[in-house]
Amino acid sequence: MPELPEVETTVRGLARVLDGERIERVEVRRADLRRAFPADLVQALTGARVTALSRRAKYGIIHTDRGRSLVFHLGMSGRWRIDPDALDKHDHLVVETAKHRLALNDARRFGSVDLVDEAGLDDWPAFKALGPEPLGADLTPALLRAATRGRKPAIKLLLLDQRVVAGLGNIYVCEALWRARIDPRKSGAKVTGPQLARLVPAIRAVLE
Repeated sequence: MPELPEVETTVRGLARVLDGERIERVEVRRADLRRAFPADLVQALTGARVTALSRRAKYGIIHTDRGRSLVFHLGMSGRWRIDPDALDKHDHLVVETAKHRLALNDARRFGSVDLVDEAGLDDWPAFKALGPEPLGADLTPALLRAATRGRKPAIKLLLLDQRVVAGLGNIYVCEALWRARIDPRKSGAKVTGPQLARLVPAIRAVLE
């Protein structure tokens, strides 16, 4: 499964060819991935100009000037192919601008594509309960102290809870705990302040 750094790299790669461009053509090549493509996806995106690209947890977001954003999740095997020589049978969504063709390829079809109103992004169900971004300024030792205070589960399990920190996967949690010299089996309530102070920069270091 693509982890947060891979999704961040994907979003940055898409931004280089999409940001500021007008979408001229959209083709949906099957009915669904993990769930159905939005029924009005082609109509909503054709002619729209991309105003920005961003990431929330493991979701990529393509913002447009029509007040609606395309939100994608790569699932287990998804990836965006930029200017492929030919389309593949697993290219399920194609987006074209005047300069580039992009194909969302997902062999296992565990990914997803949604259209979300820009004004309601923060309240979209998949985003509403998410904790702070691990690379953002909101992740602090004090925030982790509040999230772990009185919590019996192991610190590793708490960090994998997306309500505590958004987007952390197993590999990166294990590496961050090792760098911070914290036993992953240790109860969250027993992790000390100095350990949490080491953990925050360790999380950022393994993701950057």
